[in-house]
Amino acid sequence: MHPFLRLAFVAASVFVLAAPSGDGGEQSVSQPAAATKQAEAAAPAVASANAGLQIAMQEMMVPSPQQGLQIYVRNKHPLGTEQFGPERTLVFVHGATYPASTTFDLALNGLSWMDYIAAHGYDVYLLDLPGYGRSSRPPQMDQPPEANPPFETTEQAVADLGAVIERIRTMRGIASLDVMGWSWGTTIAAGFATAHPEQVNRLVLYAPLWVFQGPPAISAGPGKLGAYRSVSREAAFKRWMNGVPVEARADLIPPGWFEQWADTTFATDPVGAKQSPPVLRAPNGVLWDVERFWRAGKPTWDAAKLAVPVLLVQGEWDHDTPPPMAQALFAAITHAPYKQYTMIGGGTHTLVMERNRMLLFEVVQSFLDAPPPR
Repeated sequence: MHPFLRLAFVAASVFVLAAPSGDGGEQSVSQPAAATKQAEAAAPAVASANAGLQIAMQEMMVPSPQQGLQIYVRNKHPLGTEQFGPERTLVFVHGATYPASTTFDLALNGLSWMDYIAAHGYDVYLLDLPGYGRSSRPPQMDQPPEANPPFETTEQAVADLGAVIERIRTMRGIASLDVMGWSWGTTIAAGFATAHPEQVNRLVLYAPLWVFQGPPAISAGPGKLGAYRSVSREAAFKRWMNGVPVEARADLIPPGWFEQWADTTFATDPVGAKQSPPVLRAPNGVLWDVERFWRAGKPTWDAAKLAVPVLLVQGEWDHDTPPPMAQALFAAITHAPYKQYTMIGGGTHTLVMERNRMLLFEVVQSFLDAPPPR
């Protein structure tokens, strides 16, 4: 094994690949089943330990490069601390369908991922892209979807992320920060990182999107691709369960968590909420990009040009961006100073809101807290 191999925190069933760019190395680790039960109990323990910690929250709207649109941004950090270095500043980028504000800052069992990272002394941000969550809805969303072409493409999203990063850098007086993307958000985050490596300190790719070897897990259906699509709660749950063994489905999501997430998420779209049944509308720019780039074998960013430290992490039952996709991306990243891939057992594409989410939190936190290898 190479002396510079970096090992992730491992618990339950975790598969780790970690190496400097261009170097091989792997370790397969299985822990007793008791480790999984300890992870299930970890969330309330962490929430209790952090009960006395005061977290400051700030909300702001950042102008989008797209005229007339505003990007919602939320910030959390330890109260009383206003100075943070690049290694203690992080921004979340969401995926294709659901906003960041109801994913990364959803207090399940009293604790959100944003709170967890802030409690470790970080200055944490999230953004909802235009058309999502609390950000502006473009005028196309006031019309039937077929009346307009898809909007909020990956290129537009990268520019929106850039506007938010510029605001954070200016506000905090820092040159760079850490960026974490989920699903489609990984292409946005990595696209920005390859174009502006001087502004990105480290990169976390959770459930990374790469070239498809088969049909994508989400699509707008047959016919012309319109400006946006509508997703029902039933469809959201069905997609969540794709690829999960039947015997594991009942225990995957703790009682009440799906309902809490769905209530909060669908409420961000007042127009969709009035439909029967209620729906969440999401821009179709990402689906247009899937067809013209990712299914065509033409990534929107060049993995060989990624020049910052990177962590790839995902659940073993990820049906939307399957493990072979992430592993192909890991091999394609050849110029990062160091890279790490971790697969977490007993989790899906939406591991962030499942019973083993604390394993995800800890793997990412270990990567963020660890000093660079010598």
